[in-house]
Amino acid sequence: MLDQTDTKILGALQRDANLTAQDLSDQLNLSASQIGRRRQRLESEGYIDGYSARINPAKLGLSVQGFVQVHLSTHRPDQSASFSRLVDTQSAITGAWTMTGDADYLLRVYCKDLSALNTLLHEVLLAHPAVARVHSQIVMDQLKRDGPLPT
Repeated sequence: MLDQTDTKILGALQRDANLTAQDLSDQLNLSASQIGRRRQRLESEGYIDGYSARINPAKLGLSVQGFVQVHLSTHRPDQSASFSRLVDTQSAITGAWTMTGDADYLLRVYCKDLSALNTLLHEVLLAHPAVARVHSQIVMDQLKRDGPLPT
């Protein structure tokens, strides 16, 4: 079970994963050793999956962000597994979800330009034998970055 201190640690680490035990200690008025033990427990129990840096896509020349709904023509397990493997091989696809509703999958993509997005849609996704159609939406502006989970 998580107590209030654990949720404060998780919240602080979501805002800045570089915080040291001493930094957290200063914020939460606990000893650095207590913070270290709690953080280690949160990691070992799977509350913390890992740590990563948030990179600015524009600085990498990725000027097009989009969402792609994928509709399959067949839902055979081998075809679904094959599509999943395809998604894993494409670095332009940064997130993928199976969905309820009309679309089978929702993909978040980042591409350098519209031509690269077109190639991804037509030569990669639509070329897969299980894909019936795709519906893409280009992000015009992102009002809120992926934020921390509520704690």
